[in-house]
Amino acid sequence: MVLILALSTMIILQELKKRRIRKQRQRFFKQNHGQLLQQLVCQRADIAQRMIVTEEELERATNNFDKAHKLGGGGHGTFYKRILSSQHIVAIKSTIANHRNIVKLIGCCLETEVPLLVYEFIYNGTLHDHLHVEASVSLSSKDRLRVAIETARALTYLHSFVSTPIIHRDIKSPNILLDDMLTVKLSDFGASRYIHVDEEVVHTAVQGTLGYLDPTYLITGHFTQKSDVYSFGVLLVELLTRKKPVSYRSRQGSGLVNHFVALLSQGSLDEILDRQVVREGDGEAVDIALLVQMCVKFSSEDRPTMRQVEMILESIQAAKEFSSDVIDDDMYSEGSNLEARSWG
Repeated sequence: MVLILALSTMIILQELKKRRIRKQRQRFFKQNHGQLLQQLVCQRADIAQRMIVTEEELERATNNFDKAHKLGGGGHGTFYKRILSSQHIVAIKSTIANHRNIVKLIGCCLETEVPLLVYEFIYNGTLHDHLHVEASVSLSSKDRLRVAIETARALTYLHSFVSTPIIHRDIKSPNILLDDMLTVKLSDFGASRYIHVDEEVVHTAVQGTLGYLDPTYLITGHFTQKSDVYSFGVLLVELLTRKKPVSYRSRQGSGLVNHFVALLSQGSLDEILDRQVVREGDGEAVDIALLVQMCVKFSSEDRPTMRQVEMILESIQAAKEFSSDVIDDDMYSEGSNLEARSWG
């Protein structure tokens, strides 16, 4: 009799515990505006099933968030690489936007106190991984320019083409993922902030990565879209030099950006450019360096917008492609003339 009573008590307690968990999840789901999401997708059940992921599903996929499945993490959360029941391989983090060059949001779990986001998993590592290798040859000069343009497009989209503009606040090579075609997928929006229509400046505690941080933001705590422009300028320097902004120091003790700009003004840019860029390039490194000089000006008001940066980079790419086509045409014409002379 006592044994039956004990077992009954255990079953009742377990049921009460499950009921409390269900109520808590419902409360978090409502708190995180899950009902609004359901209303938005109610006419497309396939979207609802794909976008709203339950906590049980994530717990099964990660074996209750076992550290063995930990993919990595930064200051804003931990990523887990797992396979959902739908057979999607995903990265789960404890999206903001839809753009070809922004990592895609697969779904979300709103049943936890802090919503969990489920992203597409990008197989090919980060820009940092591809640039900073032991070998003397890294990404081609052509690919580096394309990566710069695609990153600029993603930031232009965030700054200018979403209903509420977004400042990324942590632009750096480890946050730029590359897929198997080396297409940019901008990631890690843990530090991002929305800017309302009547705002230009975000007042916030300093957050980001030293070496990439806007010095004006570092001093004042005022972050603007132009702060992303500064960080992007640092990224351009990294692409041109294969030096790490976080750790680089010149013989005089200068950081990467200050040393780069000083060498540019002295006409000695070749001293710091990656040899591969010099060897493969067609003079565009100087044009990009001049753009860097504009992006990293101390006064944010003197910097271009990301849209202007994107357009300048696209014009550099177009000029490079035009020059290449002209060379090919000249070589073809010269070959044809030689052939005609030989037949004559």
